Amino acid sequence: MEDFDEELRDIKREIIESRGLIIKTNNLTNALAADLKSIGKRQQSFERRAFWNSAAANLLFVVVVLGVVKIAWDFRADSVEREVTRSQSETKHLREELDAQQQFEDARAKAESAAGSFYELVRTGKKKELIEAFESVSKEKLSRAERAYFSDEVKRAKSQLSVTAYHAGIEQLRGGHWQEAVAALEDSLKQDDTGTHAPAGRLYLAQAYRRLNRQRDAIPSLVKLAETSADPEVLDDAAFLLAECLLDIHAWNDAKTALRSFIRRYPQSPFLNDARMALADVEAKH
Repeated sequence: MEDFDEELRDIKREIIESRGLIIKTNNLTNALAADLKSIGKRQQSFERRAFWNSAAANLLFVVVVLGVVKIAWDFRADSVEREVTRSQSETKHLREELDAQQQFEDARAKAESAAGSFYELVRTGKKKELIEAFESVSKEKLSRAERAYFSDEVKRAKSQLSVTAYHAGIEQLRGGHWQEAVAALEDSLKQDDTGTHAPAGRLYLAQAYRRLNRQRDAIPSLVKLAETSADPEVLDDAAFLLAECLLDIHAWNDAKTALRSFIRRYPQSPFLNDARMALADVEAKH
């Protein structure tokens, strides 16, 4: 009986211990569940923060990338714009050069054609046509050599025409054809007033003017001729003719001055006695 009681007590004790273990196990399970729940909540909070942090980081990355892309795009756009502007400028410059070259070639072709026609006049010796054509051809795009050659040919033609007109004027003067002589001598001086025949031409022209009672046209040329002529053979002739023209127009004081100057400067002139007589006469009367 005692063994049975002892065994019963052991069973009760085991039951009590088992209940304690069960209670402890339940408490531990509840505590573990609470811990797991707390850990789950913390994990969810962590994951939520991680998500937003990741999203913020991604957003920041996207913003940075977009900013970099924008800067690179703007730089590229500026570079392309500068390149386009430079290309347009170069294109415009090349087009202008091309137009200028085309204009030059057209002008040069026109000049070559005009030069060919002008040279034909030189070759055929058509002096008047040559002189008339020079004004037109000189406006073309001639080379320096062409311009110099044509200028020399025109000067030569003018000189030859001037000499021809000079001799024609002398012939008319000798024949007493004063108007024709004036026309020829004026043409001679118009063609070339710097040749060796020019001083004599001016003297003969003044003589023709006097024959036509145009002393006032003769006097300016004679004044210059008597003072600065490069031909000494016409100096005394011009000075004496000047005095005669002054007498003709009754410019007595100027005539006296001219006669006195003539007598003083040209004591060997064949007109010396005529000058003395004319001076004496005008002094006696005026």
